[in-house]
Amino acid sequence: MASPSNDTIFGKILRGEIPCDQVYADDQCLAFRDVQPQAPVHLLVIPRQSISDLAQADGQHQALLGHLLLVAAKVAQQEGLGSWRTVINTGAEAGQTVFHLHLHVIGGRPLAWPPG
Repeated sequence: MASPSNDTIFGKILRGEIPCDQVYADDQCLAFRDVQPQAPVHLLVIPRQSISDLAQADGQHQALLGHLLLVAAKVAQQEGLGSWRTVINTGAEAGQTVFHLHLHVIGGRPLAWPPG
């Protein structure tokens, strides 16, 4: 079983125990550059609230989920992207490696489909 999301690397980043290259922050989320970028622009948007993945979200998270998507668009535009991909991996088989809900904002080069 995955560890609680506040014990992940993202929990440590949120607590200031591990530095990040921050591009946006507010009272609900934090956005920063991915340390293993898959494109010229690869940002992560993470909620401050501890949610392990999208499958664990429910109706009480509706406003937060909408906020995360709006922040994803904001940071993409802030980085000068006219088009980008927003990805949420849910579960290990889908490629989730950190079990704290997060959105990938990827762009700056042509992106193929399917991704792989």
